Amino acid sequence: MTRHQRNCTAGTVYTYHERKKDAAQSGYGTNKTRLGKDSVGDFDCCCLTLQPCANPVITEEGYLYDKEAIIEYVLKQKQEYERRLKEYHRQCRLHKEEESQAKKSAKEEKVKAFIEKERSITSKPLNPFTEAPPAKKARTEEPKPVTPTTSTSSGTSNGGDKAEGATKNGEKKTELPSFWIPSLTPEAKATAVQKPDKTVFCPMSKKPLKVKNLIPVSFVRADDANDKRPLVAKQIRYKCAVTHDILSNKTPCAVLRPSGKVVTLDCVEKIIKKDMRDPFTGDTLRDSDIIKIKRGGTGFASAAETSLEARKARPVMMAS
Repeated sequence: MTRHQRNCTAGTVYTYHERKKDAAQSGYGTNKTRLGKDSVGDFDCCCLTLQPCANPVITEEGYLYDKEAIIEYVLKQKQEYERRLKEYHRQCRLHKEEESQAKKSAKEEKVKAFIEKERSITSKPLNPFTEAPPAKKARTEEPKPVTPTTSTSSGTSNGGDKAEGATKNGEKKTELPSFWIPSLTPEAKATAVQKPDKTVFCPMSKKPLKVKNLIPVSFVRADDANDKRPLVAKQIRYKCAVTHDILSNKTPCAVLRPSGKVVTLDCVEKIIKKDMRDPFTGDTLRDSDIIKIKRGGTGFASAAETSLEARKARPVMMAS
């Protein structure tokens, strides 16, 4: 009797840890777990380097990057585009050469067939003293008796004559390529290269990305005179530029486009949206000028704002 059956008979219920352990050991059922603090990126970390940004910039969708890292990423994408474009042009050039060669070969075959046909039309001159014309010769010769043959024998004889004729004429036998060598199989063809897209896409939002559209971000540090640790080791790094509230993953915050200052969403709702002006530059704000920072997103995982639960799908046993 298994532990599950003993618990059922005893009237007890599986605990969460027991169910989790049994699911991991059995290999069946979808496993669920809550993401811890170490599994979620900080709001001020670059989505590519996963480290606090030295020179932060933000996209219009709200993804934060280190300026050096995102420019390097854009340059890599452009280099990859140039490489693929050269490969595409080389493929087009090879296709043109193959087409021209095929046209040239077809023309040569056509000329060769025409010459052979012309040669077959010409007849040899007849000697009037030794040979008779073909028409007179056919009239003088008696017809030979035709011997009946069966279909199988005639078919065999015809096939044999054809085979002998092929060998006598010196024609090459058609040889199939080696099927165990991929490059010699009939289906072995070079993979067609499609024309690459010049657009650079954001690694997080998958939308077109341009360096000129990146918005510089200015964080206000929550410096402590007695804290001599580096910025990476500090738990509290930045504060709201208006209310001086501490910023963290638990505090939703946004960037004001004109000044690049970071404020909390609570400050936006209670203070900034009353007159819709940037308190640092005095510029009039629109809704698109208030960019909400995506929290918890990395280059390897989506932003964990709505759900902090990870799932792993496994086979499920069907009930009988």
